[in-house]
Amino acid sequence: MKTLRQVKIGDTVKVKKLHGEGAVKRRIMDMGITKGVEVHVRKVAPLGDPMEVTVRGYELSLRKADTDMIEVE
Repeated sequence: MKTLRQVKIGDTVKVKKLHGEGAVKRRIMDMGITKGVEVHVRKVAPLGDPMEVTVRGYELSLRKADTDMIEVE
């Protein structure tokens, strides 16, 4: 299983599955990250938190804990 956290800067991946439960999963989905959507990794902060991605044409910053819940292919 590969998560969004393991993706290298400049790569584009497709979301395979969202892990997590309740409010956390709902928040990720509300940001536009759903199954089948493409995510482009733009930048990662020096200590790895947060990660800046492009989803559905807009930029988004995600915490390490959130990127671990997003399974990609």
